[in-house]
Amino acid sequence: ICPDSILLFDSFFLVVIHYGSKIAQWRKLGYEKDPNHENFRKLLEAPELDAEQLVAERVPVPKIIRCDQHSSQARFLLAKLNPSVTQNSTYTDGSDIIFTDDLSLQVFLDQLQILAVQG
Repeated sequence: ICPDSILLFDSFFLVVIHYGSKIAQWRKLGYEKDPNHENFRKLLEAPELDAEQLVAERVPVPKIIRCDQHSSQARFLLAKLNPSVTQNSTYTDGSDIIFTDDLSLQVFLDQLQILAVQG
């Protein structure tokens, strides 16, 4: 999860708009209200519009959650992520390590391959 990105996550019952820490800081400073930062305002509007389209005709209607990186509401996104960078892998600059008991897809496939070869 990079601090300078906005993620839109749809898990059927929840639609999460997650703002990275830099984006959240710029939003709190009110940059989107400044005419010189028109592109930033459009950047903030895009996931909102996409989220509204996702929930418009869906039954049951999912809940839209807006959260900032490292906030308590970010748990809705972190609980569903497939961790590609974990405490057991090499660290990637600019992204968070996701501490989880779940396996990444790659670890699952590696273990599945080992079991398939043994059997």
